[in-house]
Amino acid sequence: MAPTRRKTTGEPRIPGGPDGRRMVVIALVDRIGSGLWATVSVLYFTYVAHLSLAEVGTLAAVAGALGIAGAPSGGLLADRFPLTRVLVAVQLLRAAASFGLLATDHFALLLALTALGGFGDRASSVLTKLYAARVAGPDRVRYQAVQRTVANAGWAIGGLVAALGLALAGTAAYRWLLLGDALSFAAVALLTLRCGEPAAPARTVTGSGSGTPAPTARPRGPWRDRTYLAYVATEAVLFLDDAVFKVGLPLWIVHLDSAPHGLAPLLMVLNNVLVVALQVPMARFGATTEAARALLLPLSAAFAVGGAAMALAAGGGPVTATLLLTAAATAFTLAEILHATVSWELSVALAPDTAQGAYLGVHGLAQSAQRTVGPLAVTAAIATGPLGWAAFGTAIALTCAIQHRIVRDRLAQTRLSVPPVTVSEH
Repeated sequence: MAPTRRKTTGEPRIPGGPDGRRMVVIALVDRIGSGLWATVSVLYFTYVAHLSLAEVGTLAAVAGALGIAGAPSGGLLADRFPLTRVLVAVQLLRAAASFGLLATDHFALLLALTALGGFGDRASSVLTKLYAARVAGPDRVRYQAVQRTVANAGWAIGGLVAALGLALAGTAAYRWLLLGDALSFAAVALLTLRCGEPAAPARTVTGSGSGTPAPTARPRGPWRDRTYLAYVATEAVLFLDDAVFKVGLPLWIVHLDSAPHGLAPLLMVLNNVLVVALQVPMARFGATTEAARALLLPLSAAFAVGGAAMALAAGGGPVTATLLLTAAATAFTLAEILHATVSWELSVALAPDTAQGAYLGVHGLAQSAQRTVGPLAVTAAIATGPLGWAAFGTAIALTCAIQHRIVRDRLAQTRLSVPPVTVSEH
């Protein structure tokens, strides 16, 4: 009698084995620390470091610009050195920068330390993504969804702790919150040391007719890959949902006489709750490269609906405006969730295996660019009025269609250029 097979219970909740689970814990600790600091950083520089408003603005702008180099630099280092060791070094850099902020109120030193922290933050984002792609393998989309859900929860926990600390301790809490941020990076570095080095993609392909590996052509690099650069350019536009929630919705609510001002924080809570609740379940719709590409069509619709709802909110009373702004926040949140899944899969699938780090580093520039251009785009939409928001949503929807075409052509070239590989059963 043939032995019976135990019925499987489904795919693992967290792909990637023990190292995958450790990296999810690392993401939680990291984001709790970031939540502690991000919510009070401007207040710290104002009330503890005693910087002027102009100095705080200059600090944020210059440090943000210098931090952009972190994404491509981290990717290049990951292609040349063990990934876990690079990630540990970057986390220690972030810890050192945060500890350094506690030790000085000199503007030049604060600028340098903030820039180092921004550099480390952007580098760690790319390195964590690359680690997940390697440790989770074909389950990378689901893994990213789990990690992103946990990171959002960690950010919310950090923000709540920061709010509680300020309520109980006032300005004295600023230093403790910054210290908590620094200690979180040190803890993350120690936890990363326990993670194994994930297997990097093979750099050779075995020929079907012989036992010797056939040499592969050296990739040109992302900066000479026009198709990938075009894809990254469209990504910078699709990341604009971030600017909508951080700048666009609050300012549009203030701009409208009919919308209650207290709606702004509630819509931010709605965004966070929906991401935590839906990111993992919706990830299954983009589990393959073709499925992720197909999601660009509903993503396009979500952006268009969000822009239209923002525009229509200007024409009604308080109840109508509240309902339409809530609908807009929901649509842009769905766009955020869908784009996270699409972006995660396509950015990895379009990169050659032998240069994933460099390619993902360049892809990281899209989000950095959005942080600069995004506030300008949404304030332009607000200044233009309802038509501006309609044009805003339509422009991003069209960009989704453009990316859909770019990805289709690239995937078609890949299928034609790579011969099918037969795996011997012997």
